[in-house]
Amino acid sequence: MEFKRYMKKFIAVSVIMFMTCGFAFGAKSPELTVPHQYPAKYTPEYIKQITPNYKSVGKDEVFYVALDMLKETDGMFSRNAILGNNLSQKPMKIEFKDLGQINQNYATFDALGWKKGKNLYIYISNRHKDAPAGAIAALLSHEALHQDEFNSLAEETYAWTMEAVVWDDILKIYPDANQESSALVKRENTLKKLLDKGRQSGKPSQYIKKAVMQNAGYKNLPSYSPGFDKL
Repeated sequence: MEFKRYMKKFIAVSVIMFMTCGFAFGAKSPELTVPHQYPAKYTPEYIKQITPNYKSVGKDEVFYVALDMLKETDGMFSRNAILGNNLSQKPMKIEFKDLGQINQNYATFDALGWKKGKNLYIYISNRHKDAPAGAIAALLSHEALHQDEFNSLAEETYAWTMEAVVWDDILKIYPDANQESSALVKRENTLKKLLDKGRQSGKPSQYIKKAVMQNAGYKNLPSYSPGFDKL
């Protein structure tokens, strides 16, 4: 009798343990979280849907999100240029890179627009791999304007202004992109302040142009380049 009571108790405990394990194994796995770099709508499922539209530009998912974010901004021209509507008539290739490996003079740059043969590239500094996609979108809107081997103070002024305008657009649509711990966001906010100051005077590019003219990295640039004949 004692043995029977023991077996009944053992079976009852075993059934409870089995049921508990069954519920654990049958429970749904936690949902994948959206990286802090992305706005909330860019879930893994949504990114999977948009990837075919952007995978021709490179392998980094953050670029797909950044380009998609440009659809609702003044950066549409740049987005289309990156996707192939440019002087090369091919998608630009985008990648993160140690820019000092190209030339030590570029080690402190945030990004470069580059032409190699008939192909166009945008290289973004490795330092910005974790930057919010919105800040990367603003930076891409700038670099997409460099489509040949020529550059000028006028071209950089236009590109910096485009970047600032797009960042302003991004913040209105995705305010969470303003993650001030990011070095790239700090850059974008600096440009936005120059833009806002210029808008108050009725000349949006006024202070951005002054910053370009004072930039040591541009000291050897001519005033104008093809397509950019006004400062």
